[in-house]
Amino acid sequence: MQRISGIADMRARVVDWQRAGLRVGFVPTMGNLHGGHLALVDKARALSDRVVVSIFVNPAQFGPNEDYATYPRTGEADCAALDASGVDCVFLPAVDAMYPDGAGPRTRVEVPELNGMLCDVSRPGFFNGVATVVAKLLNIVTPDLAVFGLKDYQQLLVVQRLVRDLNLPVDIIGGPIAREPDGLAMSSRNVYLTADERERAPALYRALCHVASRLERGEPDWPLLVAEGLDRLREAGMQPDYLEIRRADDLAEALTSDHELVIPGAAYLGRARLIDNVRVSLPTPGQRD
Repeated sequence: MQRISGIADMRARVVDWQRAGLRVGFVPTMGNLHGGHLALVDKARALSDRVVVSIFVNPAQFGPNEDYATYPRTGEADCAALDASGVDCVFLPAVDAMYPDGAGPRTRVEVPELNGMLCDVSRPGFFNGVATVVAKLLNIVTPDLAVFGLKDYQQLLVVQRLVRDLNLPVDIIGGPIAREPDGLAMSSRNVYLTADERERAPALYRALCHVASRLERGEPDWPLLVAEGLDRLREAGMQPDYLEIRRADDLAEALTSDHELVIPGAAYLGRARLIDNVRVSLPTPGQRD
C-alpha cells in the first residue's frame, strides 16, 4: 500500500490508474478506523479496480468547544488495517496543505437546503466544513466513485447534493451502517463511552426501532411516537439532541402521505454524542389493503 501526503502526487497517482483504464474508488475518513470504515472500504473495492482512503482530521468541521485537539488519532494502526484490507493508497495530507491560508472563513462550499436542521442545529457550520473538505478531496483525488456511510445520513445527502449541484464527475455511494452485536452503530467517538455508558448506548438504536415498528404498524399519531422515542432516551440516561420523522430523499419534515421515511436521532451520553438513523418504507393505501 502506497502512502501519499502531497496533493500533486495524489493526483498523479490516480491519473496514471485512470489512463490505464482502471476505475478508482475513494473512501474519505478522519482516521481512528473501525469496522464501519472497513466495510466502506470493502464496498469501494467491490465496485473499483483501485481504492484510495484519505485520513484527515478536518479542523473546519469542528466548533470552538468541540474535540478537534483530542480527537483520536491512530495513524499507524489505521494504515495497518487499510493495508490488510487491500487498500492501494492512503492519502495523508497535512492541515497546511489542505488549508494553506488557514481553515477560517475563506472560500467554502455550502448546501443551504440541508442546513438549519438536525445535526446542523447543535453543530452550526459543521456541514459547511464537511462540504468544503469533501469538495477539496474529490478535486484532489478525482475518483470515479466515493463511498460514504449511511450512519451520517444528513452528511451523505449533503455530499450527494454538492456533487450534483457542482457537476462533479463522481458517483456517490451510500455504505451500510455497521453495528455492534447489541445494535450500537460503530463510531470513532464510541471510545469516549465509559463501561456503564457503553451498556446504555444501544438505547438510541432501540428507540429508533421502536418508532419505526410503530410506523410500520400504521400508528397515526406521529408526534406521540416521537415523544415516546425521546422518553426512551431520557430513561436510558441520555440527553436527547433530536429524534424526528423525516422524508428520506431530502430530510424535509415528513407528512403522513409520505412513504419513504428516515428516523434520525442524536443524543449525548457522557462525553460522546451518538447519532443513528433507521429507514422505513410504508406501503401505499392500496398495499395496506
